[in-house]
Amino acid sequence: METEIKAALITLLDAIKSSNAPSVAAEMARLDDFAARGAATLHPQLLHFLERRSYAKAVMFLGGESDIPVGLCGGRAARPEVGAGKAGGA
Repeated sequence: METEIKAALITLLDAIKSSNAPSVAAEMARLDDFAARGAATLHPQLLHFLERRSYAKAVMFLGGESDIPVGLCGGRAARPEVGAGKAGGA
């Protein structure tokens, strides 16, 4: 299934670059289907990327890259602290 997912991701990213809306919609639906069918068997990180529609990161993961950038859903380190640098009120 991972080979099919990678092919769908590449097709989707190419469709986005060429502004091919019907192809974008079709590949996104296909990827949603892969995520639903593979929920129990896909690697949790790959599933996370597919569910969050982090398609470029999914391609990086499938390509074996280890330095995938942390996004907003990556935990505390990825988000600015609320009120950071505002000690004392004014």
